[in-house]
Amino acid sequence: MNWDEPAAATPDADPEGPAGAAGRLVDAAAGAAGDDDQAIEAALRPKDLGEFVGQERVREQLDLVLRAARQRGATADHVLLSGAPGLGKTTLSMIIAAEMGAPIRITSGPAIQHAGDLAAILSSLAEGEVLFLDEIHRMSRPAEEMLYMAMEDFRVDVIVGKGPGATAIPLELPPFTLVGATTRAGLLPPPLRDRFGFTGHMEFYAPAELERVIHRSARLLDVEIEPDGAGEIAGRSRGTPRIANRLLRRVRDYAQVKADGLITAEVAAQALDVYEVDGRGLDRLDRAVLTALLKLFGGGPVGLSTLAVAVGEERETVEEVAEPFLVREGLLARTPRGRVATPAAWTHLGLLPPRQDAGGPGRPGQSGLFDG
Repeated sequence: MNWDEPAAATPDADPEGPAGAAGRLVDAAAGAAGDDDQAIEAALRPKDLGEFVGQERVREQLDLVLRAARQRGATADHVLLSGAPGLGKTTLSMIIAAEMGAPIRITSGPAIQHAGDLAAILSSLAEGEVLFLDEIHRMSRPAEEMLYMAMEDFRVDVIVGKGPGATAIPLELPPFTLVGATTRAGLLPPPLRDRFGFTGHMEFYAPAELERVIHRSARLLDVEIEPDGAGEIAGRSRGTPRIANRLLRRVRDYAQVKADGLITAEVAAQALDVYEVDGRGLDRLDRAVLTALLKLFGGGPVGLSTLAVAVGEERETVEEVAEPFLVREGLLARTPRGRVATPAAWTHLGLLPPRQDAGGPGRPGQSGLFDG
């Protein structure tokens, strides 16, 4: 295997998430786009911290860590980056390697199923090299325990033989920097989390920051875009640079065919309407979930399985693909009794909520036991 390339997914890995997530224009997962789109995304990545837009606090802290390591002539501390997909964790890992003048190797947690897999990678690292381990929380437990010693003592014990005759052979490792990325930091065991010298949490981007990302990408793609056009795309990008760049490319296609190549607010809105991405970034699946919840179940509460059947999707697709963004936008709430739409959901779809009597939320028209 060429460790300089992203590792191939194992059967347990599911880079695109549930089946219903595949191919969504607003899916932030790296595997959502085609090979050509992924190549373009790689070309749009900033190459140093000065080019990196957003994440001001993480960027400032990381700059201090890297500059101090360079001044000492030492290897940078291990770095853990957490946050939702598409916010720049992989990009920052490449920037760390570039800032330290070191090569980088990229693999992922699901690809490391045995301690021997990790030992093979670690034993081939050069001094100062950066090892980027994506989805580190999905690494197997034996490999995880081997990583503890490697991170702290730059040593691993390779077990030779089996049973009573097994022998542990210590293998010294050159100093290296591990950059771990995770979308679910809570799943990392404390012993692993505590071995990282720097932990940065990536936040969703503000619209103004996304506009800067879009303008930079437009220059690299040689696309003419007006400020209000960038604002229109940013407002539908779910606070995620990866989605913003993907939407920009689709709007570029529309503008090239129907608007002489210039992206204005009107052109951007028309293009994204064609691709069924509305003004708040909701796509067909998101609106289908909300529409079923509001029109079929009066706003809820309704069970997840029932809602999934009404939408015609798998339960996991609704729960893991559609709901996180709807909850973050304040359009849907998860309650012990089921899913409930918020007043903002009725407003967004242009519907009037049913009259709520004493029966309580989700039970329109039902009177309480002691009502007159």
